[in-house]
Amino acid sequence: MTATDHALTITRAAAQAAADKLATDLVALDVSEQLAITDVFLVVSASNERQVGAVVDGVEEALLKLQEKPARREGDRENRWVLLDYLDVVVHVQHVEERELYSLDRLWRDCPRIELHVDAPLGEGA
Repeated sequence: MTATDHALTITRAAAQAAADKLATDLVALDVSEQLAITDVFLVVSASNERQVGAVVDGVEEALLKLQEKPARREGDRENRWVLLDYLDVVVHVQHVEERELYSLDRLWRDCPRIELHVDAPLGEGA
């Protein structure tokens, strides 16, 4: 089994929203073979707590336009690692230090990566 088209649409919209808020190191992993509870992990980094919050807000706003609301949101008090669970897609917005410490990319390295096709952030290159 691979990630559904619906999950890929959500993932790419979330990734673009994160990039627009200057998130870095965007990685989408198809975890559908390993987990029955979700299809995709989208993992992105932000340089500080304030930016983590901005990325989370941007992702939520973008996905709300697609009529998608997170079933669960965790970690937004500290803004070091915020998890947005959209059921088919779980978005992990991590402070760069948490990203290095917990190394989700390494933990799930056997999962196929999903091409994101993310444009430059709004306002850049124009």
